[in-house]
Amino acid sequence: MTSKKSLSGERSTNTMNSLTHGKSPEPSCVSMKSDESMSHPISFNSGDFDDADVSNRSKSNKGKNLNSIFRELEQKIISVMKEELKIFKSLLSSDYPSCSEREEDDDKDLCRVKEMFLKITLNVLRKMNQTELANTLQTKLAPLCMKKHKSKLKEKFQRMNEGISSQGSSTLVNEIYTDLYITEGGSEDINNEHEVRQIERASRRSETQETQIKCNDIFKVQNKPIRSVLTKGVAGIGKTVSVQKFILDWAEGKENQDLHFIFPLPFRELNLIKQKNISLMDLLHQFFTDTKDLRSTDFDDYKVVFIFDGLDECRLPLDFSKNPSLFDVRDSASVDVLLTNLIKGNLLPSALIWITSRPAAANQIPPECVDLITDVRGFNDPQKDEYFRKRINDESLANRIITHMKSSRSLYIMCHIPVFCWISATVLQRMLSEAESQAQIPKTLTQMFTHFLMFQTKLKSQKYDGKCEVDLQQARKSLESLGKLAFQQLEKGNLIFYEEDLRECDIDVREASVYSGVCTQIFREEFGLNLGKVFSFVHLSVQEFLAALFKFLSFLQKTSRLFSSFRTSVSDLLKGEVDKALQSENGHLDLYLRFLLGLSLESSQTILRDLMTQTGRRSDSKQEIVEYIKMKIRENLSPEKSINLFHCLNELNDHSLVQEVQSYVNRGDESSLSGVSPSSAQWSALVFVLLNSEEKLDEFNLRSYDRSDECLLRLLPVIKASRKADLSRCNLTEKSCSALASVLRSNSSSLTELNLSNNNLQDSGVKLLSDGLKNTNCKLQILHLFNCSIGSEGCVALTSALRSNPSHLTELNLNYNNPGDSGVKQLSDLLKDPQCKLQTLHIGSEGCVALTSALRSNPSHLTELNLNYNNPGDSGVKQLSDLLKDPQCKLQKLHLFNCSIGSEGCVALTSALRSNPSHLTELNLNYNNPGDSGVKQLSDLLKDPQCKLQKLHLSNCSIGSEGCVALTSALRSNPSHLTELNLNYNKPGDSGVKQLSDLLKDPQCKLQKLHLFNCSIGF
Repeated sequence: MTSKKSLSGERSTNTMNSLTHGKSPEPSCVSMKSDESMSHPISFNSGDFDDADVSNRSKSNKGKNLNSIFRELEQKIISVMKEELKIFKSLLSSDYPSCSEREEDDDKDLCRVKEMFLKITLNVLRKMNQTELANTLQTKLAPLCMKKHKSKLKEKFQRMNEGISSQGSSTLVNEIYTDLYITEGGSEDINNEHEVRQIERASRRSETQETQIKCNDIFKVQNKPIRSVLTKGVAGIGKTVSVQKFILDWAEGKENQDLHFIFPLPFRELNLIKQKNISLMDLLHQFFTDTKDLRSTDFDDYKVVFIFDGLDECRLPLDFSKNPSLFDVRDSASVDVLLTNLIKGNLLPSALIWITSRPAAANQIPPECVDLITDVRGFNDPQKDEYFRKRINDESLANRIITHMKSSRSLYIMCHIPVFCWISATVLQRMLSEAESQAQIPKTLTQMFTHFLMFQTKLKSQKYDGKCEVDLQQARKSLESLGKLAFQQLEKGNLIFYEEDLRECDIDVREASVYSGVCTQIFREEFGLNLGKVFSFVHLSVQEFLAALFKFLSFLQKTSRLFSSFRTSVSDLLKGEVDKALQSENGHLDLYLRFLLGLSLESSQTILRDLMTQTGRRSDSKQEIVEYIKMKIRENLSPEKSINLFHCLNELNDHSLVQEVQSYVNRGDESSLSGVSPSSAQWSALVFVLLNSEEKLDEFNLRSYDRSDECLLRLLPVIKASRKADLSRCNLTEKSCSALASVLRSNSSSLTELNLSNNNLQDSGVKLLSDGLKNTNCKLQILHLFNCSIGSEGCVALTSALRSNPSHLTELNLNYNNPGDSGVKQLSDLLKDPQCKLQTLHIGSEGCVALTSALRSNPSHLTELNLNYNNPGDSGVKQLSDLLKDPQCKLQKLHLFNCSIGSEGCVALTSALRSNPSHLTELNLNYNNPGDSGVKQLSDLLKDPQCKLQKLHLSNCSIGSEGCVALTSALRSNPSHLTELNLNYNKPGDSGVKQLSDLLKDPQCKLQKLHLFNCSIGF
């Protein structure tokens, strides 16, 4: 077989070089009337001809006949074509691989010539009706197209504009990229609330609750095939950067090399396509010109990924139900129809789809079109620190910035958003330098954004105009226009703007670069693929800040033109905006309100004095609006609205309410609120303090505050934000159960473990709780209902709820209730369900036969069974033993405390465990009566090398010296597993204790705990 080297060898390359790099300049055209334009003919060099002869002939025969020139040209082209055809012929042989490295060293001109010959060959083959050969040749040469595609994507995505406008400098992604916290999400109901609320909630979530997914692994995280992934995340959280890193790692050959092509198609650019109809192939050719040689049938052989970034920016209808079906990539349709059919799998069903979106827009994609939902959580706390250390080379300065950010909880929470980390680093890096060390360091969001705005305004003058002074008139004009745009588009809910949006705000599109220059790194002007311009603020929070600034400055300008008797005070403006924000169901004005209140302070106006023609008059407006907000807090608002008002007080530097309740939090003793009657405002303040604590809300204990229904209802938002809630022994009734059910139904609840033991809930309370358990949003994994006065009706309601939503609960404790045989039967039917994920079950009533029958039907999930205080007797234990013999049985812990088990039951139990000894690690037989004979049977089990028992509890089991001797003998035979042995309240006698002592001397013995309390040991 001809080698690759010979196929792309020196002769062909030299010949091609002669065609593309002649020594003399090529004529732009050839005159057919005279030879005057031919004074510098192209020099063709080939291995078949002598270069010098050609050159000499050229010089001596300037008037050579045109026909002679073209005869020679024909010979040269034929020679080159022969070389290329040899290569094509070899490629078409069955044992020759695809051409992937052939052009590695070829320059661009040479590549273009070779591509020309390939097109000629393919065209001629198809005219010869050799379509199959042409298609095979094109497929084998496709890796060259892939290589060019990778190269272009690498060039495009290797740098990132970290919030920076087109005039600014960019950074290499691999130098600044910090891993984001990405988790598998749920298909919960749409979340329309303000994204700052979602950020604050994410900051409280314990990271142990979720499994992190790396962005390069999103198509690998499950056993089932994943075709489509929907990634959600608030604005600026890092969705686009994750996409960028995914593409770059593939283009650089680091990750996902099983993919042949990645096609990133941002919605903001798809919006700009003006054609009425276009085919998917033409769409790809328009966006990725290097794919023009690919045929429609090629995609059946390739693994491709389409990435649609920014679903929330989409201005297409995406009508999945009414759009016509489309199955051929060559058929033309609207972009909207193309996208819906591609996402549904009608077009290119083997293609992978990745869509990113802000949460509020995610429901535009039907659930049946999505195989996996992921959530970008932004930076966790260690990643925040890592970012600042990567961003700032000075380690000491980076540490100071981190320390300062942690000192302000509101700022540190916002650092979940990478863009806010960049804003903070930009401001603090400058302010903490020696030159400006006297400046007041920002402690609130308003202060941070105000300094950021001023720095970027000054930066434009210094960088682009070469001036140290800012053109204040131009800056004011630009900020006024941008503020108007920010305000109007905020009301519409838009983050991305197009030319028509700018014109609505009287911004000349031709001068948009002036605005992005005046506010460099705040307002961005981007270019699609020659399709048009796209505009945006660097982040939603910047847009909200400018909207608040516009509102405040507009108010000052308006009131300054009125007579004093007609003027509206600043406090009246602020009260009106507070009321307007509170009327919003989803809190879309929350952050805007915080900024507006912060801007009303004299300290903020001092920073902005150069840009303000008017300032607020000194008055009692601050105290007036503070009292107004406190009054609103006392009105028993929803927790989310109340919490935002506390953030507003923080922006106004008022912490009085928080300080009032801080003492309750700091006491540290149980029932710190017992005997205290906090006001509604103080309850709200307590919720705010607990939710904004530096410590993660991993476990909440109601007994620390007060044991009452009222305390639970007041602190319900804290329970909702906690992973684990211990509400045991708190005098709770069905009133609390109704409230807890609402928490379980919430898609934003973090609760996975709930302990309601020792409360008088009764059947009525459990029925209310069951309404929450059956909801698909419920994520509860552990539920303790020990001693809650639950009867058969409550047990029926509970099992019915778990049958409706069986996929989460893994542990259920119903000890010391009275479900009766009928209730146990309902539980047994639940355990038969293959979807049931219960691993640990504590049940304290009769019904052992029904339970074991159910577990035999579905033995693979339950790993812990607690039958303490039952009375199955030896007959019931024999039923249980049959279950334990089943190889599918995965029980690891078996609790049979005080179950009236005698020697016969013990024989059956040990026989079963001998048949299937590899799973059980803990056995509790305390307070039964196996006696020495039963213990001898157990000892035979312990001798088995397959026995994995680590803990054996035999307290008060009527064991004498014979049983003790048998036990120690067995452990000496197989000493490597048992780590805990409980022999309390037995009578091993001195001889038995001596045997145990000798065992403990054995270096192979792994016993760590030996319990011999009240064993009549003599000394």
